[in-house]
Amino acid sequence: MSNSSMHARTAPRQHLHRGTVSASAFWFDPARLGEQEARRRVMALWAPGTSVLFVAEGYLLRLHCAQRVSTGSSPGLPLTLEGGVLTSAPLAASEWARLGAPRDSLVLVRAGVAQVHPLSSARVVDLSSWFDVSTWTVLPTRGLGAPPPPVAAAVEPVAPVTRSFFGGSIPEPSNEARVVLARMEGREPPSDAVVAERPGLLARLRALWGSASTGETAEGRGGSRWFGRLAAWLRNTPSTAGALPSGEGKGSSSSGSRREVPAPRTPSLLGRLWAALRPRSTAKAAGGGSGARGGQTSPRNAGPPPGPGALARLSQWLLRHTPLGELLGRRKAEYLRRLFEMFEGGDLHEALRHAIPLNQKQNDDTREALGLPGPREDLKLQLGPRGPAATFAGGDALYEALRQRYRAALQRFEREGRIEEAAFILSELLGAHEEAVAFLERHRRFKLAAELAEGRALAPGLVVRQWFLAKDPQRAKAIARRSGCFEDAVLRLESTHFAEAHELRLLWGQSRAEAGSWVQAVEAIWPVQAAREQAREWIERGVDVGGVGGARLLALWAGSLPGGLDAARARVLALLDDDSLNGAAERLAFAQTLASEPPCGVRSALLVPTVRALMRDRALVPAHLPTDFITYLLRDLPDGALRADLPALAPKVPSPWTRFVVQATASLGDAGPFAIHDAVVLPSDRLLLALGEAGAVLLSAEGRRLAHFDVPAFSLVASIHGDRVLAIARRGELHHVSRVDVVRRRATAWCDVAMHAWAPTYDGETWFVASELTVMMLDAQAAEPRALWRVSKVPGPVAMLAADETHLCFVTTDAECWVYALQDGPTLRSREPFVALGKGVSAVLRSCAITADGEVRASVHFSDREYPRPGEADWLWVKPQGPRFAAPMSVVGESLERVKCFLSESWRAELTLFDGAWQVRLLDVSEVMRARLNFTFEESPTPQVRLTNTALLMFDTRGRMLWLDLEYGTVRNVGAA
Repeated sequence: MSNSSMHARTAPRQHLHRGTVSASAFWFDPARLGEQEARRRVMALWAPGTSVLFVAEGYLLRLHCAQRVSTGSSPGLPLTLEGGVLTSAPLAASEWARLGAPRDSLVLVRAGVAQVHPLSSARVVDLSSWFDVSTWTVLPTRGLGAPPPPVAAAVEPVAPVTRSFFGGSIPEPSNEARVVLARMEGREPPSDAVVAERPGLLARLRALWGSASTGETAEGRGGSRWFGRLAAWLRNTPSTAGALPSGEGKGSSSSGSRREVPAPRTPSLLGRLWAALRPRSTAKAAGGGSGARGGQTSPRNAGPPPGPGALARLSQWLLRHTPLGELLGRRKAEYLRRLFEMFEGGDLHEALRHAIPLNQKQNDDTREALGLPGPREDLKLQLGPRGPAATFAGGDALYEALRQRYRAALQRFEREGRIEEAAFILSELLGAHEEAVAFLERHRRFKLAAELAEGRALAPGLVVRQWFLAKDPQRAKAIARRSGCFEDAVLRLESTHFAEAHELRLLWGQSRAEAGSWVQAVEAIWPVQAAREQAREWIERGVDVGGVGGARLLALWAGSLPGGLDAARARVLALLDDDSLNGAAERLAFAQTLASEPPCGVRSALLVPTVRALMRDRALVPAHLPTDFITYLLRDLPDGALRADLPALAPKVPSPWTRFVVQATASLGDAGPFAIHDAVVLPSDRLLLALGEAGAVLLSAEGRRLAHFDVPAFSLVASIHGDRVLAIARRGELHHVSRVDVVRRRATAWCDVAMHAWAPTYDGETWFVASELTVMMLDAQAAEPRALWRVSKVPGPVAMLAADETHLCFVTTDAECWVYALQDGPTLRSREPFVALGKGVSAVLRSCAITADGEVRASVHFSDREYPRPGEADWLWVKPQGPRFAAPMSVVGESLERVKCFLSESWRAELTLFDGAWQVRLLDVSEVMRARLNFTFEESPTPQVRLTNTALLMFDTRGRMLWLDLEYGTVRNVGAA
């Protein structure tokens, strides 16, 4: 039985419209007109925003807005809209009652009989299928101009701090020292460090063996027992830095004549074997390191050094269980004796050539060095990641004795004005990098102090402080923006350089203002009295943005600026007199800022109307306002009448919409004239829609068009501050990005950049994107795209990114999740696959949803189908980083086909196919169903969904949109006007 036969038929008195009517659609009968003529008429009337359905064996063309036509010259059968029903004839009330036509249906009078045809089951006609392009040839195209250059780095890394930075008077190490120090730092020895031949390890052991024996022969020690101990140790024993054998550290007496430094020599057999195997160990360890992977990253992003390999454990075993330990102990004791003689004899030049660095920290990866430090030839501070460290060993007493002599040399160099050499002792020998920076600053070597601080990866706030003192504010600003450390740098400067701290505050405020963070911009410069006019300008612009931040600035404007109440009176009254539910959060923010201000006449005058507005809001949303806040707000009022009349406030109750499931449906009758490709919610309940090549439109909460931006927009990246948006349009292999200023109502082209994934939000200052195997932090304020940070050679293409103010997360197509902490610059916190894979099994990501703190819900395809399938349809879940509560994905009914998943920190949404309609199911963090949004017509294009902590948007290219407010549970049906 057809759908139409389910409704009654009737013979109306009138069969057609007559005269001039307001037509909302036309119907074309191919049986009467012919197929070709019917198609020609449909194509002649088609325009963006119209839709075509196949209904009652004919074509129904629905207009995006009604138009007046004459029935005598109409191109098709005109249809009028009566109560949500399209009809081809005027019907009487009794005829409507007999028909019982539901909304979103068609009443067609044919052969004197009116019949109802539901539109929900009608087939959507794809007009592109009417064109025969089988003989066409698609030609590759490319832009007429040159492709954009690769994204350059916004901050070039500083050059390694070499001896030239510390002055030419610092002695150079010898070849032997270069080899030994390289091994102690986990680096490959320099290829040009050639030393003379000397007796090999076996010859020296053979000479020592007899004297070291206690009556037991070498053969007695050998055999299976000796090699068994060695094999067991190599398999099971972790590397530790053991103490020196007996005798080390006891040869520090200064008596006797001074001996010459041993002649240079080539590496021993064990050393050559170690050097041969070392590159493979390093390469292997680097492959499993952190996210740096050759990228241009800060040194603090590098992973931990690789642990000791089998050869390193062998060397430690030899030191403990063979005469090699005693031999090495004697040589080290002799070396230390000569070193102490140099310091005590005042020969600091030679002493520095042979000095032992004390900045190595011992841990499980530390091994005891097999060689001796020797005279230096080239002083170079290694600023990047280092391999497993080696220690000279000897105990705390030895290190303390060396530290005292280094400090004495430091004091002597400072008295003599040899500042660079003194800084070298602090940084290279003592490992006191922050003290070295402070020492250089005290002696006004500002640039060298800044280079040392950045090269040694010290705290970003300290690095910014030093570059600002070095008169390079642009580099200081770039590093501060990359690391988010303006506040720390200002606090460090205020203690010693008050004027410079004020200058940095102004830079800080300007940076936040350029990013659209008006509240933070005002807070940054508020302590500077001379900048109050600038603060007033930023306050006014922030108030224009609206939202919670605008309400806070409005309270500051009215209560803290001279004449502010008179200037802002109209805005204050508009906010407090507004009784809409969505403005309650803004009024609460206004009151909270007002409560934090010191008592004054203006504040007292604002308190009474503010309290009245809050009481009205509390009556509408009881859970919105804390019970004791109003009492706290009225504590300073001189008149206690209002406090006395204040009614008792009931305890907070849950929001009403949590008690039921919100449901809403949008049919084809709700379609708008333009295809909606993306949408974002802005402060003050405004909406920005991306309409493709038609640009972007700004709508009010009522759906009224406020502005049109003439830039191509298929994707939108909204600032978290709500005052600006990036509009993106694909252009071949590139993406064209435009800047949209929502407050000033203007849009400008920014750049063309090669990228395939990007974060859907940004902070107005930095934006994370992915290009091939590289993830970058772009400077969103630069004239051309520049990378403030990047990580290269990611093992697979990036499928999705998410970022907020504290975290960055991205997922690769081979099902691996990377999470970075953004405080003090991006630092890798986690890198792991979704699930451990068996041998011969590979994973391919089909779709996923992520949050910035690392929660992932993904559909993964495994190449080996015999691999156990975790969960329904291979949907996997990765819990977020940190203490945030999140529940694993629940199993849905068999009638649902989960297509996509969407995540925020508080919500989860699933796009599904259910009973021939698209449905978005909203669940909270406890996996409780909270809402269902539906789009009719299964054959319509897949709708898009955007989910945040405060709003759920469902929209499609037919111009339909449902907007669910997640705070109050209200649904709006919005179209592109």
